[in-house]
Amino acid sequence: MSDFSEEFRMPKSCPNCGNHMMKVSQEKNADDGVFCASCNTEVCSWADAEQILAETPRSEAEQLIEDVKNNKRPTDDDV
Repeated sequence: MSDFSEEFRMPKSCPNCGNHMMKVSQEKNADDGVFCASCNTEVCSWADAEQILAETPRSEAEQLIEDVKNNKRPTDDDV
């Protein structure tokens, strides 16, 4: 993947190495591949990753880790 990619943390781990850090192109088109940041295995499409991020129930601790890693500020709904 080129230097024009962004890393983010996903609840679904890489099936190859178990890492939760993924990378996707900055464009984030629905059919863009999401790759493991560690071993570069293709994990899913960006559309699938968005769905996983939105629908996967996470503990409060897991949510805080992902928010920090993904540079996301809590919304009023999260508080």
